[in-house]
Order: sequence, then C-alpha cells, then structure tokens
Amino acid sequence: MTRVLGIDVGGSGSRVAIRLTGAEAGDEFAADGIGVTTGGSTAPARVLALLRCAAQQWPDEIREVAAIGVGTTGMGTLVPQPGELAEELTNELRRLTGRLDVGAAVAIDAVTAHLGALGGRPGAVIALGTGAIAIGGDGRERWHRVDGWGHLLGDRGAGAWIGIRGLEAAMRAYDQVDDSGTALLETAKRRFGEPLTWPSQFYTRHDRAGVLAGFAADVAQLAAAGDPSADAIMALAGQVAARSVVAALQLSPEPVIAATGGIFRAGGTLEAQFLSTVAMLRPDAKVRAPAGNPLDGALLLAHRVAAGEKQTHVPFVWVNR
Repeated sequence: MTRVLGIDVGGSGSRVAIRLTGAEAGDEFAADGIGVTTGGSTAPARVLALLRCAAQQWPDEIREVAAIGVGTTGMGTLVPQPGELAEELTNELRRLTGRLDVGAAVAIDAVTAHLGALGGRPGAVIALGTGAIAIGGDGRERWHRVDGWGHLLGDRGAGAWIGIRGLEAAMRAYDQVDDSGTALLETAKRRFGEPLTWPSQFYTRHDRAGVLAGFAADVAQLAAAGDPSADAIMALAGQVAARSVVAALQLSPEPVIAATGGIFRAGGTLEAQFLSTVAMLRPDAKVRAPAGNPLDGALLLAHRVAAGEKQTHVPFVWVNR
C-alpha cells in the first residue's frame, strides 16, 4: 500500500496528515496559518517547514511516503512560482526518504476543497474560511475559479469579509452616524479595545485577514442572538457566497454544489440565505453535504500524484515528479 502526506494551509491555521491508500483515517497534527507580507505569501516557507515537522513527528512513516499533496490559500496569486515549490518539496521528500520515485503537487486551496468535498467528482464547491473561493469543474482537469482575490478585492462571504463589515457597522455607530451597529461596537471593543487603536492594529500587520476573520465569530453570535445589524451581514454573506458558487458551476458536467469551511458551519441565517439564493439562481442544482474536507482533498491529490494520474494544470495545480 502507498503512503502519502497531505498539507492544508489557510490564513488561520494549517493541518498535516499522513495516510495509507484506501485508509479512512490516519495521523495528523495542526499548526499555525500563513500571512501576507510586502514580499508576498509566507506559504512556501510554511509548507516546507510543515514537511520537516511531519518528518520529526513520523520519522519511520515518512520514509514510506511516495507523494505529498498541498492546498494553500494564495497559491495562484501571491506565490510567484508555485512550480518551484513543488520541485522543492520533491527534493526535500527525496532527502527525507532516500528515494527518487517520489513526487509533489501544490494547488490552490479551492482545488483541494473541491477534491475533498466531492471526493474527486464533478460539481462546484465554495470554501468559506478566512477567505472565500469557489471552483467548479470535472474534478480532474477542467476547472473554473471564482473569487479568492483576498480581503481587499473579494473573498465575498468569508470570515475576513464578515469581520470587515462588522467593524464598519461598529465604526458607524462610534461615529454616531448609524446606531444600528451599537451591539457590534460594544462587542468589538471587548475584543480589540478602543476604536482609536483599531487603525494601528489592523493596517500594520501581515496577518490582518486572520484577525478580521476572528471577529466573524462575534458577528455570527450576535446574529444568532437576534441583533438585526449582525443578522443582515450574515444574510448578505450567504447570498454573495451562493452567487459565487453558482458562477463556478459553468464547467461542471453535473449541477452539484457543496459548501465547506469554518464560516459556513456557522449555519443560521448565512446557511439559509445561501440555500435560498442557490435555489433561485439554479433550481436544478443539488446542494450536498461535503464528503470530506480540504485536508482530505490534499491527500487525494497526493494519491493521484503517486499513481501518476495528475499533471500540472496552471493556474490550479503544479506537479513535480
């Protein structure tokens, strides 16, 4: 049986797993997420560090690993040469295993979310975490991406998107422009302190998206408690997420949709609006519960590399063997 390694990297955290072909479970561990600096994403350094951590965690099993699959946020937009990372991972895996017949694949996080949620089958998936990205296709070689442009340009419906809108409403209440965000203001002050300190807290840090996404949990809690302003934000998040995933369906031979990620698990108004908007836009679409998560998708990607089934498909997947 073939042993593979999967790595799922996001803005808020990372997960690493090692698994035998056909096994439903295996060992795994969690680690910190990545950030974005003036030099770009910290993903390449983080992924290589996680591979080395895996070798320390599983010194015997790592020698049997035939391939590594990686899904990470920003891979297609903030990492200049993803193919070079795939090559570095292959070389490091060769050093760790003492074997030449190993390989690596790195992919945008939407691909691994798709593979995990639909088990490698056709359809469209939206991943709502710190950021948001939707992707549709046949689960093999045809992909159509929507969003995933970061919290300044997109990530519609994601944690950072929700956090920003929550803080905007809080600031309007602070400025006495609109008092509907008063509950959001008080909640934000408990998390971040006085509003006068917020610009220096947010504008100067490389992990800004993750910090903003942390406030999304507060917005969701207020929405569940019946706060109208927070509820409106969660409703809009569900609507815009639905529009993204429906747009991603165009290259899929089957109208199947799944939603994954920590933000979608908030349920409530966000989920209700997501389902109703999908039904309005694509009445023929079937919304299914995810079969697995992005880490499962990274492991499936690794299995395909080990079997010689996966090739580079820019700007979605980069393979090195």
